[in-house]
Amino acid sequence: MQFSAGRAPRRATRAVTLAHPSNPVVVGGDAPISIQSMTITKTADVEGTLAQVYALAAAGADIVRCTCNRQDAAEGLAQIVPRSPVPIVADVHNNHLMAFAALEAGVACLRLNPGNITDPTKIKDIAREAKDRGVPIRIGVNGGSLDSALYEKHGGKVTPEAMVESAEQELRYFDEVGFDDVKISVKASNVPLMIEAYRQLADVTDHPLHLGVTEAGPPPAGLVKATAGIATLLAEGIGDTIRYSLTADPVEEARAGRVLLEAMGLRERKNVDLIACPSCGRAEIDVIQVAKEAMEAFADRQIPLQIAVMGCVVNGPGEARDADLGIAAGRKKGHLFVRGQNVAVVPEDEMVESLVRWADLIMEEGVDGALGRAESGAAEAAEADRVALLEEQGDDANASGVKVDLIRKTIADH
Repeated sequence: MQFSAGRAPRRATRAVTLAHPSNPVVVGGDAPISIQSMTITKTADVEGTLAQVYALAAAGADIVRCTCNRQDAAEGLAQIVPRSPVPIVADVHNNHLMAFAALEAGVACLRLNPGNITDPTKIKDIAREAKDRGVPIRIGVNGGSLDSALYEKHGGKVTPEAMVESAEQELRYFDEVGFDDVKISVKASNVPLMIEAYRQLADVTDHPLHLGVTEAGPPPAGLVKATAGIATLLAEGIGDTIRYSLTADPVEEARAGRVLLEAMGLRERKNVDLIACPSCGRAEIDVIQVAKEAMEAFADRQIPLQIAVMGCVVNGPGEARDADLGIAAGRKKGHLFVRGQNVAVVPEDEMVESLVRWADLIMEEGVDGALGRAESGAAEAAEADRVALLEEQGDDANASGVKVDLIRKTIADH
């Protein structure tokens, strides 16, 4: 890796993999620094949450976190995970049962706050289950919810030492059950405190670190605070994945993360930012293959557009409506859409070629010009195929209901 003047070599860490059928993300090691954000919808609102996940992915998020604080949220995750274009992290709050439920739903990672779940037995039970399933855990220490015992031990205030001790204590519980697939954060809303906590943590562990200034607030002040903390540490070679915590549309978090990493030379700008669904029970095509062909077709073109390849016309256009251009399969046809609006219907074997043609059109005439060339009847054809596929496949093509039943059984059994 080449390093710019004034930036320290990146700290060596272990690598943690967040699994996904088509877009697995490695955090740490020599992997690119990844960008994260978190949905602000109710996770039980499956369609609303998925729409936000796709918007975040289109804006540059490599990983998306969803809250899992209740049973209906866990049941929502069972339906969200198989349709998400990126790995999903479950944010487990005070109820340890939600960790088991989220694992049953198939999430790629758990986030545990040591200040919320403090019982060592429960913590170790979660770690055992995560280990058995090959799912990593983020130890998410937060200055605003530090374990009261550590708070008192360190003079009744939050200190860098207290935050690092919280993370180390959680690591010891994990070590007792042989679990080490871990990444760590020590976030605070106070920027100097956050910076010093991460510096101290980097000195005592080689686990990958998730950077962030928690509760940074609304832009522009929130952007400045978050950038001050994250960029300072990145310039010192500390940090493997980042999240801006803004009081704003989470899409702004993902965009800010991408801009920062590109500005610091830590992520290369792509010609095309291609997102694709991971393929699920509704897929009408080999999504991974079509996405691969699309990337190859755009490889040498200077086209800075967000382009989506979706496996079905039932959910595709809605989930990827924030992309500049996309295509969704349906009944041996490809339905092209620009900013969520259907513009053309093409034969399945011409999907990639049509994407390239419409991308060139957008570059030449802009989005409005492309929308002005929409084919008559394209929207009606897409709706007809959507209805036909729903009739053929039913409402639960991903068998999410089975996972929901397992979640309920898991909670009942514990």
